[in-house]
Amino acid sequence: MGTLEGQTAIISGSGRGIGRDIALRLAREGARIVVNDLDPEPAKDTVAAIETIGGTAVACVGNVTDDGFGERFVQTALDHFDGLDIIVNNAGYTWDSVIQKLTDEQWDAVLDVHLKAPFRILRAAQPVISAAAKKEAQTGTPRCRKVVNISSIAGLGGNAGQANYAAAKAGVTGLTRTLAKEWGRYNVTVNTVAFGLIKTRLTEAAADQDATIHVEGNDIKVGVNPDLLTAMERSIPLGRAGTPAEAAGAVYLLCTPDSDYVSGQTLVCGGGFSM
Repeated sequence: MGTLEGQTAIISGSGRGIGRDIALRLAREGARIVVNDLDPEPAKDTVAAIETIGGTAVACVGNVTDDGFGERFVQTALDHFDGLDIIVNNAGYTWDSVIQKLTDEQWDAVLDVHLKAPFRILRAAQPVISAAAKKEAQTGTPRCRKVVNISSIAGLGGNAGQANYAAAKAGVTGLTRTLAKEWGRYNVTVNTVAFGLIKTRLTEAAADQDATIHVEGNDIKVGVNPDLLTAMERSIPLGRAGTPAEAAGAVYLLCTPDSDYVSGQTLVCGGGFSM
């Protein structure tokens, strides 16, 4: 049996990149997964990959910033798996500019996906978690549930050109610490993983300087200048960017029973890099 056998996890932004690896890692340990992505195909692909390794998963397609998404996400777990044990708030993207060029639309979009969306998902989950904790207390069968919010070293030390992203990720830390205090009585640990440079489609070397992703009607430039990427990797003590699988491992650590007395903390997954 895996360390997460019989537990149900909802993971936002798990159709691609780091989120997909988190979903696969938790599924390998026995968790049943609710996969989310903005687009249907990546979500279905991750569900299929989980089923291929013998796991159980279902897709909940949609934009995490939509009104009512949090409730639908949580309800998907209840409808299909009759419970909720792990919440990973991972969905997000960057839309960079120096502050004098940063528009209200850029600010709002990045704050909405990285901070408002996790807030709404957690708010929707509270009645479910509270009811489960009360029932388990009455029957003498308490269990420890987990919340892992994804942040970034940009939220710890700032990053030029990312005022919106850094502010959102700093807010994630405040949300995490507050929920750790509010939800301790439900036997829930609430922690943050702050990623450094991880290789994904958003951070890979941009051979195509016009590479973009399409979000909410906007084409947003992705990728990093190869020379800049090389310089960034040199600043990391381990000498390289991390992989999505390594990023997923950090999240997994905070979902295991071994972390049942760790809460309100930020785990930096950055190869030794310090802001």
